[in-house]
Amino acid sequence: MARKSKFQLKAEYAAFRLVLGGLGLLPRRVSLAAGFMLSRLGYYLLSGPRRVGMRNLELAYPEMDDRERRRIIKGVFENLGRVLAEVSQFHKATPESLAKIADFELDQESLDLWARNKAEGRGVLIVTGHFGNWELMVMGFAAIHQPMAYLARPLDNPLIEEMTTKIRTRFGNTPINKTNSAMTGIRILGEGGLLGILADVNAHPKEGVFVPFFGVPACTTSGAAMIAIRSNAWIYPTFCVWDRTTKRYKLIHGNLIEPANTGDRKQDIITTTAEYTAEIERIIRQYPDQWMWLHKRWKSRPPGEKEIYD
Repeated sequence: MARKSKFQLKAEYAAFRLVLGGLGLLPRRVSLAAGFMLSRLGYYLLSGPRRVGMRNLELAYPEMDDRERRRIIKGVFENLGRVLAEVSQFHKATPESLAKIADFELDQESLDLWARNKAEGRGVLIVTGHFGNWELMVMGFAAIHQPMAYLARPLDNPLIEEMTTKIRTRFGNTPINKTNSAMTGIRILGEGGLLGILADVNAHPKEGVFVPFFGVPACTTSGAAMIAIRSNAWIYPTFCVWDRTTKRYKLIHGNLIEPANTGDRKQDIITTTAEYTAEIERIIRQYPDQWMWLHKRWKSRPPGEKEIYD
């Protein structure tokens, strides 16, 4: 990728800040309405991501007709507009205001896990994805329960990266550069800490393993499984979804995963990655219009397989 000029970086930053700042000046309800309008405009203007989304749904739901696929893709854009609007309000957020818009109460299984976490000093790797409102999940959990470290690849615009990091760390979260981060992650979990990672995007074959995702081999980062295995941490798939009935967000989670530890490190990583990927898929199937279908999740292919995308 060609390196961006200073002018490009500043122009991108100015546009991003204008949209986010403009939405942030509005009351939350008005900001959400504006975010919805922007998302609907994006659906009609951004034909490339729309086509990728339709292709992904063809792979994941071959039995589904195009009308239903288009409905889901519209929902994806709507969800992105909602995320943008909510993030624009974060500078006003307090633990009390966040609790009003989202149910961050922990169920008994989660309470038991955190009790064991504190008693045993065993770390918890929170695996999540670009699903629901992932930004609110990290901020809300930190504000209401406890901060966590999170792995993230820095954005290619350092000005926007600085701005988003300031937002994400407001209640004590700690960013860790995803590149060469294994030892840091292992140390945090080994000390009984919490570590979050987005583990639902395509990985380069050098950095991932192929596991089933909606019945199609998907190259998935091996880092999460490797870190969990080496630190003996639990893996807890956790998400923040929009509940249309209550008009609030809620925390949901998949099954708690014990990382495989047979002594065959390569196979253990594949097994563990497949387990948490299956949990991510199971949750997506419950809320298909809240996952980011717009990226090329199956771009990397096993040797000998043809390209999936045009």
